[in-house]
Amino acid sequence: MSHGPAQNAVTDLVQQHYVFLYRFAYRLCGSSHDAEDLTQQAFLAAQRHHDQIRDAGKVRAWLVAILRNAYRRSFRRQAAGRPLPLDDIPEPALEPPDDQPLDEAQLQAALAELPEEFRSVIVLYYLEQLSYREIAELLEIPIGTVMSRLSRGKAALRRKLALHLESLVLPASPAS
Repeated sequence: MSHGPAQNAVTDLVQQHYVFLYRFAYRLCGSSHDAEDLTQQAFLAAQRHHDQIRDAGKVRAWLVAILRNAYRRSFRRQAAGRPLPLDDIPEPALEPPDDQPLDEAQLQAALAELPEEFRSVIVLYYLEQLSYREIAELLEIPIGTVMSRLSRGKAALRRKLALHLESLVLPASPAS
């Protein structure tokens, strides 16, 4: 394999963006194995299409778009078998206690049940700590859409976490 300018460019991309893309992929899919596969697919696609890079300032957005498309293709079949959308689930009667600790597995499980467009924005804003503007540029959507998806995603995430906490707090009903 030659190590020409194209190979060096891809090597630079991997060195600069691997950690970010892997963390994003992990939060999208919730599995380290799948995140590794998605990240590798993104960099393989970047290698094949490195000539499409016109603006070095938009490389991260380009890589995120490649990764999101790979995620959508890879997990489209799994999403078809999911239960009701979160918007169809009624509000829980019990508010989650403020002092209730939230562990990583609970958060990842709740994130995994969100639609991808909400999950992406929540991950980029809260976990990657990007600004609205940076998210809008990465996902190539208007800032207003970022704000809307973040708001709707947070509400859905709160409902999901409240339902989970409710199931932990309320005792099982006695058998009659």
